[in-house]
Amino acid sequence: MRKQISKLTSNVKATGQAWMDLENIASVELTSEDQAFPIESALVGQGEQGWRAGERGVQTIRVIFNQPQRLKWISLVFVEPEAQRTQEFTLKWSPDHGKSFQEIVRQQWNFSSPDATRETEDYAVELSNVTLLELTIDPDKQNGSARASLSSLRLA
Repeated sequence: MRKQISKLTSNVKATGQAWMDLENIASVELTSEDQAFPIESALVGQGEQGWRAGERGVQTIRVIFNQPQRLKWISLVFVEPEAQRTQEFTLKWSPDHGKSFQEIVRQQWNFSSPDATRETEDYAVELSNVTLLELTIDPDKQNGSARASLSSLRLA
């Protein structure tokens, strides 16, 4: 597994290729949403706060592409400035609209203020004919009291 921790914050990834315009090429399904922290904040950069679940516990975000896509880069950013917790996320993709899935990565991270409050994951991938990308977040592996959040998800 390749892993790179980076501080990419622009709308262009490190190799100079622009991020996908998810607003126009995909739809999104999710298990819950806090109205003050909508998914658009994390996917298309509308706002600085990102997305947050409306409920505690495991949450799923599905990006459903209008047409099959080729993915070369996936960037995820999670921020937790307050609570100490262990989060696990799983990222999977489907070539057939969710009939079958292939796991890209399963990763755990320990958030601990003030030193470990930001998790940035960048993955170089070679995926063709992606019709659906699924992110499942278990925000608190120890006691389940946290709400999932996602600062940003960018694809190229």
